[in-house]
Amino acid sequence: MSDRFPRAVEMGLAGCQTCGKVSPLVLGRCPRCDSKLFMRKPDSVRRTVAFMLAAAALYIPANVLPMMSMVEMGVVTENTIIGGIIYFWQGEAYPIALVILTASIIIPLLKMVALTWLCLAASGKIKPSPGTLSRIYWLTELMGRWSMVDIFVVGILVALVQLGNYMTVSPGPGALAFAGVVVLTMFAAISFDPRLLWDRFDALQIGSSPSKEIDS
Repeated sequence: MSDRFPRAVEMGLAGCQTCGKVSPLVLGRCPRCDSKLFMRKPDSVRRTVAFMLAAAALYIPANVLPMMSMVEMGVVTENTIIGGIIYFWQGEAYPIALVILTASIIIPLLKMVALTWLCLAASGKIKPSPGTLSRIYWLTELMGRWSMVDIFVVGILVALVQLGNYMTVSPGPGALAFAGVVVLTMFAAISFDPRLLWDRFDALQIGSSPSKEIDS
């Protein structure tokens, strides 16, 4: 490790969390935007875990409560996410069913599992390889881009179906709970500082543990 590149943390440099300018940490505040300087995001792991627990709590009602209500020929039908997937699949609307399945069930669950795994790695509970860390974090960032796809699908479906008199569709309380899941997982991803992973890895390489300032 003697020929490795020097790290900003070793040189006392910190990137501003607001504007991104790299400045000496001893300044205390960013000379560009006057924001407080931190070597790492404060309480990154604890904030991420808190957001993830809140998202996990909302994930249950998001899948249990009705996602949408449909009135067809005077008959009111309330469907959960799974019920909606089955309904569209039986109606041969396969693309909509697959999109809702992927965006409503698979992506939120995978994102929560991936963020939990990253928090464990940043805390030193598990010791994966750098390649695994990179792939998991890349997957988390990729999934975050598709978090609201199903909400848009439901919104478009409501707008389209309301044009006819045969059937009307309106969002249910499950949609609000799921929107909360999406927002909380987005906050969790933003709160997590991936540099903690490399701090932990470098500490393992040199046989020491990260300092308290970095680990916060």
